[in-house]
Amino acid sequence: MSKKLFAVCDLDASYAERLSQYLEETQSRLFEVRAFSGTQALLDYGADHHITLLLISTQAMTGAVRGLDAERIIILSEGEQVREWEEEKHVYKYQSSESLAAEVMDCYAGVSPAVRQKSEARGLQDGSAAAAFTAAAAAPAGARPEIGALLIGVYSPIGRAGKTSFALTLGELLGRSRRVLYLNLEDSSGFESLLGSGGGQDLSDLIYFARQREGDLGRRLESVVRTAGSLDYIPPAFSPSDLRDVPAAEWLELLGRIAECSDYAVIILDVGSRIDEFPMLLRACRKVYMPVLGDRISAAKVTQFEKNLEALDYGDVLEKIEKLRLPRTQLQGSGERLTANLAAGRLGRFTAELIEKDGEWEAAGDRRKVSGIS
Repeated sequence: MSKKLFAVCDLDASYAERLSQYLEETQSRLFEVRAFSGTQALLDYGADHHITLLLISTQAMTGAVRGLDAERIIILSEGEQVREWEEEKHVYKYQSSESLAAEVMDCYAGVSPAVRQKSEARGLQDGSAAAAFTAAAAAPAGARPEIGALLIGVYSPIGRAGKTSFALTLGELLGRSRRVLYLNLEDSSGFESLLGSGGGQDLSDLIYFARQREGDLGRRLESVVRTAGSLDYIPPAFSPSDLRDVPAAEWLELLGRIAECSDYAVIILDVGSRIDEFPMLLRACRKVYMPVLGDRISAAKVTQFEKNLEALDYGDVLEKIEKLRLPRTQLQGSGERLTANLAAGRLGRFTAELIEKDGEWEAAGDRRKVSGIS
């Protein structure tokens, strides 16, 4: 996916540079960010380049700027409202970079501030995408509905079994031949140190945006997603309560909408036990990989989990589970180095053999629409 151009123009050169640096750090996957401290420099550059998003101060805005080849112009305001530019979206200049960037992304995706303020109070209403995943999960072989991505679960009732390391390795290896999105649904993922995902927007922002029922989810998804090696991921929710408050049906719909508005061939769910009705998520997966250990306590936990599934009428999920005894691995590096090291080590070789053994991965090629959730 080629990067789009995000131009920042402010007559205060230091402000323009600082804001551009922050945007480069948080939006670099989607945008190439350029800073301009003068209107003429912007005009000269814009004469030969298409600008996707232009954030410009009131003082730098002119009629000539409006004539540039720019998809969206947002005014960086100090509180004043210039009548000549009242048709343009305005954001307040003197707020935190994180808040300003979130507001700009709302404008880019077409969401009004009034709708954004109501986001937390509203839930998802349309269950069509969730129904597609549920129907796909229940469909017999040979009657699989066509939906947007293979949904793969990674879950274990056992701690320290290598669940997240395996999920990242699986995503890295699959991502080398098709587009893969990784979602971590654990209370405390540790991603800030593992993949350097601290700051900026995260999974909570995407959930709230989806609840608004307005704007372009695909654009918001692009702005939230980050990349480590060959793997795309959404930074996990910082606050555990943001995950516990989301019912499984809402997760399913969000996943369905992501599949519909993107070209991901595979979505990997690294599932934690604190998600409300998490077995429902496992049921929607084509396959669930379960890392296990060989000691008696671990075996007892797995047995209890299986009995709980049966008691809760989720016994069918057991047919989707493939238990794995993973080789020991050490995490080295962070971000892209971490995923590359995982793929190059013993765990990577183990996972590569697992992928090769499962011929159904061929159905998850780099296509916009694939079928294969069973």
